[in-house]
Amino acid sequence: MLDSVKIARRQSEIRQQLATLVGKESPTEDETRSMETLDGEYRTNETRYRAALTAEDTERREAGADLETRSDRQFAELVGRFELRQVALAIDEGRALTGATAEVVAELRNAGGYQGIPVPFAALETRAGETVAADQIKPKTYRNVIDRLFPASVAAKLGIERIQIERGELAFPVATSGAVFGWQTTELGNVGAPNPYATTERSLTPDHTGGAQMVISRKALKQAGEGLEEAIRRDLNAVIGAELDRVVINGSGAAGQPLGIIPGAATYGIASTAVGAAATWGAFRTAIVAFMQGNAITSPSQVNIGFPPAIWADLDSLQAADSAPMWEWDRLVKNVGTAAISNVIPAATAIMTATVQGIAPGYLGIYGGIDLIRDPYTKAASGQLVLTGLVTADFTVPRGMQTRILTGLAGTP
Repeated sequence: MLDSVKIARRQSEIRQQLATLVGKESPTEDETRSMETLDGEYRTNETRYRAALTAEDTERREAGADLETRSDRQFAELVGRFELRQVALAIDEGRALTGATAEVVAELRNAGGYQGIPVPFAALETRAGETVAADQIKPKTYRNVIDRLFPASVAAKLGIERIQIERGELAFPVATSGAVFGWQTTELGNVGAPNPYATTERSLTPDHTGGAQMVISRKALKQAGEGLEEAIRRDLNAVIGAELDRVVINGSGAAGQPLGIIPGAATYGIASTAVGAAATWGAFRTAIVAFMQGNAITSPSQVNIGFPPAIWADLDSLQAADSAPMWEWDRLVKNVGTAAISNVIPAATAIMTATVQGIAPGYLGIYGGIDLIRDPYTKAASGQLVLTGLVTADFTVPRGMQTRILTGLAGTP
């Protein structure tokens, strides 16, 4: 018990005793001495009470500061011990969740919006000591959590930033016009007409929900044991990461999908240039110069480029004619920040992006975690369990000028 509480209780007892003694018209000598003793103790306790409050206030502040710095770390440690195997058994057999898994699920449920068992995205990463098959996508770290969602992802390499959103709509005000500098043409002339400061908005909304489904056989549930957890994690990791990567680049904006970079070029104000020439460093250099002139960047190393494997093959098979022996591919990677190769990008097309003034070229908003829902009835005749992992996400490009699309990149001349 806190010292201040103990002292406060003792003070209350002293007041009760004094009230009894003071009410007597003719107190005895012992009662008079008792009143003096209690009065002295009361005054002393007042001083002790103030000192205790001061000391305990400092302790509370230190403890509060420790909790503030500890909360995120503790939750990350809990997620690190999250067991998808427990989730699978809870869905199949109704077994109660225990330990760190139960704590994480309870924390996510407090945010609301889950019909099934919530699973944090961080729990999908492949953990140390697990064996990943050669045909599985391997996690690669770029920044915070985005790597777990985008293993070997072209979107991550292009600088697309992932934002975790609990609920509601997230808006990005973007300035479209502002101050204009001018010089006096005469001694008493105006420096220029005032220009209004105007903004527009780009928003992330929870309007797009997709789901990853898998069927788990009864044999797998009974035989796999802990191996089932790794298998479920890898499958969910691969399918969710691949699809979100696709919609960032090619999302149609229809049929429930977010609007991606290429289909949404006109909407986002992204310039698209028809190159109509071979994919060489010279062609890319011309586009990079124009791109740099329209952005507050001063070096080609600030530009990231993504294109399909066929363009890489063209660059890697063509030797530069205007320099010492060097392949066009080597000249490209020597100058740009990142060159990402992915089948997600359409043929004969390249995407250039840049992060300007700390603003990413695009933002992918993820709402909460994965809502894992069981269906034991559809495949009940064979004892199979259908799991559906629902994901709500949206994508937007805040400033179209930070991205440029190149089309018509022909093969090797």
